[in-house]
Amino acid sequence: MENAIYATLTRQAGLMREMHVVANNIANISTTGFRREGVVFSEFVRAIPDVPSLSMARASPRVVDLQPGDMVQTGGTFDMAIEGEGFLLIDTPEGERLTRAGHFTPGPDGILVNPDGYALLDAGGTPVAIPPDATGLSLARDGTLSAAGGPLAMIGLWQPVDPLSLRHQQGTYFSADATEPIDPEAGSALLQGWLENSNVNPVSEIARMIEVQRAYELGQGLLDREDQRIRGVIQTLGR
Repeated sequence: MENAIYATLTRQAGLMREMHVVANNIANISTTGFRREGVVFSEFVRAIPDVPSLSMARASPRVVDLQPGDMVQTGGTFDMAIEGEGFLLIDTPEGERLTRAGHFTPGPDGILVNPDGYALLDAGGTPVAIPPDATGLSLARDGTLSAAGGPLAMIGLWQPVDPLSLRHQQGTYFSADATEPIDPEAGSALLQGWLENSNVNPVSEIARMIEVQRAYELGQGLLDREDQRIRGVIQTLGR
């Protein structure tokens, strides 16, 4: 009778993890460049001699939804959105990170930084710097950043060498075992004066939250009934 409790507890733990992920998705509906996450459930089956096998749930892997979000025009000189696949490369204290959040401003030293103060890297992995006297700044679709008709930097689009190594770190940042520039012929482009919204669908995410909550309540009811059954057996044997 303990097996039913163990199996249900693994399911409950997985549903709790999924609820945390769904709640995080909903909290980031308005976060620029955020990517929705989901939880992958798997089954672990263990053979037990002379009795039916025991099946338990496992819900630790988290999968990132890379579908593009809606584009919003801001008109900002240093706002940029990616049309197609790829990521921008950011230099953080924990190392280089990939992101789709493209809001930047020049820092005191002219380096383009995001709201967290992390530098944007060009196609060669060097921070992008804007001269203090630069005028007429424009960003071409191929990532060429120019001032008064002269090129300043080439902002690169990057991707993980192994897509399966892409891991969500926090907020809008991702890490990968290794990154590489995207082939210019792949069709991706940078848009100046635009930002990409979160790709979270509020309606479907709230519906999923309700579904997970009901599934959790169903499992909790099973645990309560199993507990009452065990108590009943103990009381009967005690008499």
